[in-house]
Amino acid sequence: MKKINLSLLSLVVMAGLSLSANAQTLTKKAKLTETELNRWSHLDLAKDTIPGMSVDKAYAELLKGKKGVPVIVGIVDSGVDIEHDDLKSVVWTNKKEIPGNGIDDDKNGYIDDIHGWNFLGDITKENVEYERIIKDKSLVDEKTYLAAKAMNDKKVAEAAQGKTRLEQMLVTLAESKVTISKVLGKTTYTVEEVNAITSEDAAILKSKSDMQRILSYGMSMTELKDAVQKQLDGHLALLNGDNLKTDYRKVVGDNPNDITNTKYGNNNVIGPDKEEARHGTHVAGIVAQARNNNMGGDGIANNVQILTVRAVPDGDEYDKDIALGIRYAVDNGAKVINGSFGKAFSPQKQWVYDAIKYAEKKDVLIVHAAGNDAKDIDYNDNYPNDSDDKLTEFADNFITVGALNFENGEKVVARFSNIGKINVDVFAPGVKIYATTPKNTYSFLQGTSMASPNVAGVAALIRSYYPKLTAKQVKHILMDSGVALENNVIVGGKAADTRPFSALSKTGKIVNAYNALQMAEKMSKK
Repeated sequence: MKKINLSLLSLVVMAGLSLSANAQTLTKKAKLTETELNRWSHLDLAKDTIPGMSVDKAYAELLKGKKGVPVIVGIVDSGVDIEHDDLKSVVWTNKKEIPGNGIDDDKNGYIDDIHGWNFLGDITKENVEYERIIKDKSLVDEKTYLAAKAMNDKKVAEAAQGKTRLEQMLVTLAESKVTISKVLGKTTYTVEEVNAITSEDAAILKSKSDMQRILSYGMSMTELKDAVQKQLDGHLALLNGDNLKTDYRKVVGDNPNDITNTKYGNNNVIGPDKEEARHGTHVAGIVAQARNNNMGGDGIANNVQILTVRAVPDGDEYDKDIALGIRYAVDNGAKVINGSFGKAFSPQKQWVYDAIKYAEKKDVLIVHAAGNDAKDIDYNDNYPNDSDDKLTEFADNFITVGALNFENGEKVVARFSNIGKINVDVFAPGVKIYATTPKNTYSFLQGTSMASPNVAGVAALIRSYYPKLTAKQVKHILMDSGVALENNVIVGGKAADTRPFSALSKTGKIVNAYNALQMAEKMSKK
């Protein structure tokens, strides 16, 4: 079993966090207002009855008048739109490099790496790992190969079913849009206007119901249509065997099976297509979009510089890219690294394990998303991780984060979130999180991908205002200072499966910035 540091747990009492304040049963709140939804992760459970991280309270009561030190946060992801108006002021710049001279001025092996490094070069699409294993059986043992083949067969079968469903969804989108537009006399409308439609016409009522469901996704019609089409295209590619026929990596020009082959990629941290940097831009915004500038949302942390490592494609990331990406971020001063990615197979996992240990040696905290498969990762593989046997941690600088919903009570755990009493450490907001997206836009996205940077932001706050605390100390502060929930919750979106919230992670807690900073204050004085 993983060890619990009792001395750190005892700091809950030392920090003045009473058990009554730290263990709560959620009570139902009325529907969130638009303002509350836009920043619910910043709100306070006790005051707002919304399962946020008490960020606003921390700034108002604990950080007012205080000055922190700049903290570099590495964003290992799909790329970041560093030209976004709400991010460009917080982008890390390598001052040891002279822009555009074509020389590796700082001699770190990466030419003109002004704002980070792009290990994917000019590719956006990649195979998933089980496809790569099927294409090259020599990467793994026979057992793993057969598991990868079984996974591919399952995905192809699911794609056949999903194709029909998605095609029908596109038809429904088009038909409902036309019908509702005719009824309302306009092409743009709100969910309130749709809700107000009255009719005895069965076709109109069906379109109303369909549109209500469509609008509940929190996306525009165009965004939803694009998302459905993208998913459909993926299903079609699976059914046609396109991915097994294509070597996406060839464009990069490296040998992905040689960790010593490091001279590849480029300095375009956005990537070749700015729209494909949507995920990474959103993650970066959650951590660090400029606060109090009236431009969309607020990042969790101030005094932050975003260092971009582009290593996560549309498909599975390579172990080599992740390992080198972690090392790059560490070597360039990151004190926190966010990893909102994951996969079920990892042929060269030791390279990543070694990189995690390297980060630990250099006092860098890695915050990682637990995954979105609604599985228990105590029993299912999810990489990267900090335990080769799912029992014993090999490093103490790695924290794994599950996702919360904004709804109180039994629905507080995101229906997609992975769980794990041993291998998930904490939970944080991960449903309908509002943050930056490419080309000066903002969007609601969800996933443990969004929960992880919420925690990375709190970690950056601690490291900014209490810079003498180690990565290990910050990790345990995040875990020990969280708010414990006492109620039973629905797991995996299945109403019949309810469990105590305490059974879903090691701590049974949600990260709380206010409590964490209080604990950090106490610990820093020891």
